[in-house]
Amino acid sequence: MKLLLIIFTLSCIKYSRAQIKHVHVQLSGCSESDKEFEFELDDEEILHTDFKNQAVVMKLPDFADPIQESGLYDFSVSEQEGCKQNIDIFARGYKNPPEALDAPQNSIYTSDDVQMGSENTLICHFTRFFPPPVTVRWTKNGEDVTDKSTLSQFYPNKDNTYNQFSHLSFTPQEGDIYTCTVEHKALDSPDTRTWEVNVELPSVGPSVFCGVGLFVGLLGVATGTFFLVKGNRCN
Repeated sequence: MKLLLIIFTLSCIKYSRAQIKHVHVQLSGCSESDKEFEFELDDEEILHTDFKNQAVVMKLPDFADPIQESGLYDFSVSEQEGCKQNIDIFARGYKNPPEALDAPQNSIYTSDDVQMGSENTLICHFTRFFPPPVTVRWTKNGEDVTDKSTLSQFYPNKDNTYNQFSHLSFTPQEGDIYTCTVEHKALDSPDTRTWEVNVELPSVGPSVFCGVGLFVGLLGVATGTFFLVKGNRCN
């Protein structure tokens, strides 16, 4: 059985004058094949470790004060080593209980309003699943484009489940069909969500009717003026 161990370190910082409470979360997760290390503040990611590239990835906005990275990567590696050692201890202590399973709830949407020919991003969001990880596959018109997508860290929910995002940059063209297929051990079969480029062009009807109405109105004014002048000349 594949085991997963998630270790949270939760800190609350309270600013007494304004009675503002901030919640800081450190997440260290490991299994036989996966690992994760992340900092969050008030449900927003601060940083995570990219173990593949052996680097700490900062997610702070540009206006925020930078965080010193010195020693953070080594610290995250040591957390993983401790996590791996604790898996067997916890498994024996809890007598290898059956693994809890929660299937992901999936959706697909764009980050911005769709405009033909303008670059956009498709987001595949899968939430309330346990345990990590989730496998994601993207297609465009039936062709696999997963290698062009990105996959976020998995983030904890308050009910001890997780949520995660996959992003795919694309340029909308009429008729293109995209799919996001999610696989998870709690699903009986892969769950596929479809998004089709179908942008309605603005209707020309109101403009035509408005133009015709304006023309008829001007024609009526011109006709009335003609007969008014004609009548004055006759008098």
